[in-house]
Amino acid sequence: MLRQSCNEMESAVPRTENLNHGGSNGMNSSLKRNIEALRQRRRQEMMSAGWEEKLASAITAFTGSMRFVYLHLLIYGLWIIFNLIPGVPHFDPTFVILAMAASVEAIFLSTFVLISQNRAMAETDKRDDLDLHINLLAEHELTKLITMVAAITDKLEVRTGAEKEIDEIAKDVAPEVVLTEIEQNNREDRERQVVIDR
Repeated sequence: MLRQSCNEMESAVPRTENLNHGGSNGMNSSLKRNIEALRQRRRQEMMSAGWEEKLASAITAFTGSMRFVYLHLLIYGLWIIFNLIPGVPHFDPTFVILAMAASVEAIFLSTFVLISQNRAMAETDKRDDLDLHINLLAEHELTKLITMVAAITDKLEVRTGAEKEIDEIAKDVAPEVVLTEIEQNNREDRERQVVIDR
């Protein structure tokens, strides 16, 4: 009878390997689903991007690679060598054309980099908004959970010593109030720094 009870208790206890591992790679199904959802979302964003953004991203990716460096070393090296070797017709002896080409290239490359940065910043803003919403949702759920636990402890007449803090903890955080307070503090800090600098 005792052995049977022990067997029943062991069978009732969930296996940790089943809880921690959703497959051979050690990830549970919820994590896999989230990763796949993010991949699908990123793929949709790439497909919905305009041809200008795709072109700018492709150019930025190429100019940020070592192939771009090797290509410029080859072109600029040959350009300089052909215009320095005596006895060879020099098409740019003062390197004015080379300087002008490099300047024009720098203007376009910086523009493409700025376009890619703007797109990256927009994606970062969306991720920050998502993080904020998730944090606010988690805070709201924790507040409700604290309220429910406090009601249970009152019903069971359990005293934990934290009763004075329950009312403060159980309040929902108003994000607009927090943002206003942060902006006010930042404004005061800037004004104080201006006074100190004077």
